[in-house]
Amino acid sequence: MKIASILYKENNFQREKNDENLNFADADLVLGFGNCEHISLPKSFNDIKEKFPKAQIALCSSAGEIFSTEVLDDSISLVAIQFSSTRIMTSEVNIENYDSSFKAGVHLIDSLPKEDLKLVFVLSDGGKVNGSELVKGMNSVKSEEVLITGGLAGDGTRFEKTFVGLNSIPQIGKIVAIGFYGNKLELSHGSIGGWESFGLKRTITKSKENVLYKIDNENALDLYKSYLGKYADELPGSALLFPLSIKINEEESIVRTILSIDEKNQSMTFAGDLPEGSQVRFMKANFDRLIDAASDAATNCLEMNNNPKLALLISCVGRKIILGNRIDEEVEAVSEVFGSNTTLTGFYSYGEISPLKPMENCELHNQTMTITCINEID
Repeated sequence: MKIASILYKENNFQREKNDENLNFADADLVLGFGNCEHISLPKSFNDIKEKFPKAQIALCSSAGEIFSTEVLDDSISLVAIQFSSTRIMTSEVNIENYDSSFKAGVHLIDSLPKEDLKLVFVLSDGGKVNGSELVKGMNSVKSEEVLITGGLAGDGTRFEKTFVGLNSIPQIGKIVAIGFYGNKLELSHGSIGGWESFGLKRTITKSKENVLYKIDNENALDLYKSYLGKYADELPGSALLFPLSIKINEEESIVRTILSIDEKNQSMTFAGDLPEGSQVRFMKANFDRLIDAASDAATNCLEMNNNPKLALLISCVGRKIILGNRIDEEVEAVSEVFGSNTTLTGFYSYGEISPLKPMENCELHNQTMTITCINEID
C-alpha cells in the first residue's frame, strides 16, 4: 500500500508529499475534498483525471479541507492510494431518483458485491439527503462484519448546495460508496465530540424526522431561546454553539446540530432525525475539550490498529466555526497521537458517519471528530 498527498489550488497542483514514490499513473483510488467552487469545475476534475488516469476518483465539497496538519478553505486536498492486494468497487446514486434517503441508502449498499467486503466509505450530498435515513437504509442491508464510515458534503458556512462526484465532475444530489475488499486490510475508527451537557434531561414530545416542535410539551424554540440567553438574538448562527444531545440507549448519546429555525411554524430543523420520545439535553462548547476529543478519537483508533498508514478525518463545520483560528490544533492533536508515519487527509462536513462502538452499525453524528484508519498488511 502506497500513499501520496497532493494539494490542488488556483487551477494547478501546488504541493505534494510522496515519500514512497507512488507512480500516479498506477494509483487505484483518489479521494479529494475541497471548496465548492473549485471542486465543481470541469477543469479541476479533468486535471485530476489526467494525473491519475487509472484511478477511481471520488470528490466531495467541504466546509474546509484537511491537508496533512493544515485546515484550508480554497483548495482541493487529494490523497492517492495504490494497494498491493485490496480491491476497490464503487456505487453511486442520485437522491432525485428515490422517494426517500432510506431507499437510496439501501440501493447504494446493495449495489456493491458482498464477498470479502470489509469497509464502505460514503460521501453524500449534504443538503438534499436526510443523513439519518441514509444511515438507516445502509444499516438495514449491510453484513455485520462490514464497517461503514464517511460524511456529508459541506458548503462552507453557506448551507446552500453541496457536490459529490464519482469519476465525473461533482454534482448536487449524488451519494457515493467506495467498497474496500480483501483480507489484508487493517481498519479502525473513532468518533468523539467533547461537548458539555447542561440542564435537565427532557423528552421530545413532537417532531417529524429532523424537525423539532415540542420538548416536554413546551414549544421547543421558545425553550431553546430561554437557554441561549443573550445568544438567542444571534440565531440561527449561534445555534452551532449549542447543539442537542440525544440519548439513543442507556449508555450512549449522539449530537444533533441545528441547521435552521422557522419562527412562523415555531420549529427547529436539525442535521439528523429527532425521534419522539427521545431524551435530550442541551450542550455547550468547551475549546479544550473539543481538541482533547479529537485526540481521544485518534487514541481509540490506535487501540484497534496500532499502525495506521492512512487516517481519513471528517469533522463538523460547527467545530470549525467554534474553534476559529485554533482549528489547526484539532488536526495537530490527531497527528501527535498517530505520529509522522500516518498520512492525514479529510474535510469539515455537514454530518459524520461512524459507529459508536467498534465495528457496530454506523450512526449519523454532528459536531464530532470522526476518524477512519486504513492499513494493508504486506
